[in-house]
Amino acid sequence: MKEITAQQAYELLQSGSGYIYLDVRSVPEFEQGHAPGAINIPLLHFESTSGMVPNQDFVAVVEATLPHDAKLLVGCKAGGRSARACELMSQMGYSDLSNIRGGFVALTDNTGRVVEPGWSMLNLPSCTECSEDAHYESIAAKAMAK
Repeated sequence: MKEITAQQAYELLQSGSGYIYLDVRSVPEFEQGHAPGAINIPLLHFESTSGMVPNQDFVAVVEATLPHDAKLLVGCKAGGRSARACELMSQMGYSDLSNIRGGFVALTDNTGRVVEPGWSMLNLPSCTECSEDAHYESIAAKAMAK
């Protein structure tokens, strides 16, 4: 797994080289804002009673949605969940994986100081509206129908 900055991820997406931004944040986080063209397959789901819980369908949905030779830029809020997703996907046979350090918001240290600014902190383009195909509900429904 490679480690890249949000700025580098943006430049790769703009290069026209076929990169895919895989956002592994929860559905509510994704809906609050994401990189244009990103697709959402959460590693964890947010549940009001128990907090973050593993997405039991993550592996199946990824396998059904993304080819193993896809060039994937994997992001979350700060870089932790996306690093875990990259490790898991590497074990699944994905080889072109880049973890976005700083994610969509920022990576901070224990005192709250920004260590690596994320996508939104760099004022890179973001959106809240996107193609229905980018939303997890739609992606999961198609994956489970296969």
